[in-house]
Amino acid sequence: MAVRKLRVVELGEVRVVKKSVTVAAAEGSRRELLVAMRDRVATAVQDPNTAARDLAALTRRLMELAKDIEALDLKEAEAVDGGSAPDESFDAEAI
Repeated sequence: MAVRKLRVVELGEVRVVKKSVTVAAAEGSRRELLVAMRDRVATAVQDPNTAARDLAALTRRLMELAKDIEALDLKEAEAVDGGSAPDESFDAEAI
């Protein structure tokens, strides 16, 4: 019987469950699908048994997926913030 190590959960900590590409495609959001695909491609890039001829295409796709995830996160952050920059203080002497 394996012994599992337990730890104290920090306040506000959220458990992140990774979805497979198949599950993310069937049930997840676009971001969850992109993350699952990124993780899968990253695994293939890291695998020493991946053919050298495939590494360039896999690496390029990994970078594209990272950009797509970053763009979605930025779009979501802008939607939450209202898409505007915070107001700066007015300086009458600058006129």
